[in-house]
Amino acid sequence: MMLMGEQIDPHQLPIPANLPQAKDIIDLLSVLEQKTTGNLTTEEQAVLRDMLYALRMKYVSLTAKQ
Repeated sequence: MMLMGEQIDPHQLPIPANLPQAKDIIDLLSVLEQKTTGNLTTEEQAVLRDMLYALRMKYVSLTAKQ
């Protein structure tokens, strides 16, 4: 996620992390996960769950470095 300082293109200048905004997006995705319970396919649920897990772990890792 770009808000956590990741670069899509290695030729670009580094992007500073914006952890408060990254947290807001993670929280928003968590609400989406709750609101769509029972309305997603098994694969869609797995993608959303795995994506949220990865984002949360990245966020925790970055905040621990501060």
